[in-house]
Amino acid sequence: MSQFGYAIRELSAAQKSAKGVSLYSRYVNRPAGRILAAVGYSMKLTPNQITLIGALFTLTGGTLIATLGPSPAVALGVFVALVLGFALDSADGQLARLTGTGSPAGEWLDHVVDCAKMLALHMAVLISFYRHFDFSAPVYLLVPVAFQFAAVMVFFGGILTEQLKRAERLKSTAGGPAAVAPASTLRSVALLPVDYGVFCAIFLAFGSRDLFVTLYCVLLAAHVLFMVAFLVKWYRELAAPGR
Repeated sequence: MSQFGYAIRELSAAQKSAKGVSLYSRYVNRPAGRILAAVGYSMKLTPNQITLIGALFTLTGGTLIATLGPSPAVALGVFVALVLGFALDSADGQLARLTGTGSPAGEWLDHVVDCAKMLALHMAVLISFYRHFDFSAPVYLLVPVAFQFAAVMVFFGGILTEQLKRAERLKSTAGGPAAVAPASTLRSVALLPVDYGVFCAIFLAFGSRDLFVTLYCVLLAAHVLFMVAFLVKWYRELAAPGR
């Protein structure tokens, strides 16, 4: 069996739980990441190299957003670059599990790159709004700032909550891994508005000013609502008696 075939077989049998994952990540991004992880395994790439290649694709997409005027061709280029960057973000973790090379340093790099991508993309949208969208009201320039704030709060809050829960489990005397609840299809659908893959998809409309701004504002509203809901939920979970 080829190295690629071996990697696909092993990765297919060792996927992470689908709990708390949107339909896009579950059925599009993770399978794409599995293929890219298998390619990386065949090319003897390390997970950190995959992380940095993914960051390069995202940086390319952000550069196109900030420097070129909106057009169908630019929209397609941005979409492809961002989607590949996101799939590679899934591939690095899958490759680390396949090769047994996961490490705190690799996890740190992955999270730092994820945060940098979020910051850079919304800054690129802000630059594009200022240079190319000719808004009559400057208030529109606050939209990417608000979106960046909400996205980073959800990202940081989620990562911090996960780490605190992991530390609590390690201190627990119960021992053994925590039980994982089955994935909910309804929850997977509900999470679509705050899935990074859906955010990438709206750049297909980047060639149409009105459509793109509308979709961007809709996702901003969703992020703000989810931010409030998630922060309350995570705080209550961590503050619950017995923790």
